[in-house]
Amino acid sequence: MLDAAMQTQLKNYLANLREPIELVASLGDDAKSAQTRDLLNEIAALHEMVSASFDGDDDRKPSFVIRRASDPARWVRFAGLPMGHEFTSLVLALLWAGGHPPKVDPETLEQVRNLEGDFAFEMYFSLSCHNCPDVVQALTLMALENPRVTATLIEGGAYQAEVEQRGVLAVPATFLNGEPFWNGKMELAEILARLDTGASAKAAAKLSEKPPFEVLVIGGGPAGVAASIYTARKGFTTGIAAERFGGQLNDTLGIENLPGTAYTEGPKLAGELKGQVEANGIELINLAAAERLEPARQAGGLHSVHFAGGGTLKTRSLILATGARWRNLGVPGEAEYRNKGVAYCPHCDGPLFKGKRIAVIGGGNSGVEAAIDLAKIVGHVTLIEFDARLRADAVLQAKLQSMGNVDILTGAQTTEVLGENGRVSGLKWKDRTSGEEREIALEGVFVQIGLVPNTEWLKDSGLELSPHGEIVTDGEGRTNVPGVFAAGDATTVPYKQIVVAMGEGSKAALSAFDYLIRTEAPEDIAQAA
Repeated sequence: MLDAAMQTQLKNYLANLREPIELVASLGDDAKSAQTRDLLNEIAALHEMVSASFDGDDDRKPSFVIRRASDPARWVRFAGLPMGHEFTSLVLALLWAGGHPPKVDPETLEQVRNLEGDFAFEMYFSLSCHNCPDVVQALTLMALENPRVTATLIEGGAYQAEVEQRGVLAVPATFLNGEPFWNGKMELAEILARLDTGASAKAAAKLSEKPPFEVLVIGGGPAGVAASIYTARKGFTTGIAAERFGGQLNDTLGIENLPGTAYTEGPKLAGELKGQVEANGIELINLAAAERLEPARQAGGLHSVHFAGGGTLKTRSLILATGARWRNLGVPGEAEYRNKGVAYCPHCDGPLFKGKRIAVIGGGNSGVEAAIDLAKIVGHVTLIEFDARLRADAVLQAKLQSMGNVDILTGAQTTEVLGENGRVSGLKWKDRTSGEEREIALEGVFVQIGLVPNTEWLKDSGLELSPHGEIVTDGEGRTNVPGVFAAGDATTVPYKQIVVAMGEGSKAALSAFDYLIRTEAPEDIAQAA
């Protein structure tokens, strides 16, 4: 099961074990069970503190438990083989069961240990899922640190009938005590916030106790991080409050258009941005969902941002970089095949579909522009528009119609994204005139029905928003409220791109710097500082 390089790597890791661990397998007579037996025997042979037995009686076969020999009540179960993206999860489970301390801050670890209640988690993953390891590792840590938490981590491909019976359409999919808990990526802190009913009150109190910032950035994507780096390097006390650090980067795989970087992936770039935030002494407050903005009552005064759960942060200058989210089709198969053929950014992902058949959904300017760009790269484009006619500018329509590898369907309602072997294989659509349903064989679907700015919480703040909900800014990132600036996809700036967001964030930061040095704080604020 493990090649020589993997065995050497694992042996080096297992040298960190502090106490014995047990691997207890429940096996059948199938090939997967034989592979599981081989894997566990190989692991046990690498260190004297690891033992493997095959007398388990769990109904899921093959599966195996990893547990501390001195405390069998703390265990995690893998059903199926945790290879591929999950090999790291397997290594961490072995280390944590063997007493090697996890790299988690003491406060979070104590919160895990003090959870009240019994929590039986079941989580489905796939070996090719890049979002699954975060959930697998969070649940593993919880189960090994708290005996009232159990985690059964199931490789969906090995338990297809179970997956279908439970209606799992996308991974990661997590169940708690037999009921759906969450679909999608979750970090440890997010899981704890959902379980620990007292955590939100504690977090709110802790938030409100923080002294005012000179610069507070709302949003942890490329625009927000760029802004925070600039102001921190100017010597201002800077904080970032983000609902999900990294934003859309967490859901983006290949990035090939970032100058100076030939290729990277969204989660990797988000990790690098986080490292840069820490290196510049910027205070990061993650999992903080802004709920209401209360602008300062006088020039130089403090703006207040109220968060879900009751906490409040105050700041002399505020940079809004809350980003946007792709407007979804909301049809079956869309979520399941996201990043597996369903894409939202033609600039980012188009080159990955070179020579292939794809569809673009949306007949506005963004959809037609995407179809034009993609037609130069892919083998064939089918543009699908719900309305009876395209809504894009006439010059764009003329250009599209002149291209020989493009078909245009109007009055067409997309009803389902189809897939095979974990990738998009086609699309169902309905003729809105005749009602007839048809299918198209495809390898990719680009959804271009617009972006939704994350600005709903600003509607009653006095901040000027466009008819589309975007924050209106001038050429220097200023809003209509003194001391409040904005950048990135949440604003009226055209071209929603990573590099554009970074530039706009830097611009907004420089404008905030100019504001702070030219605007004196009221006396009461100056004295408090």
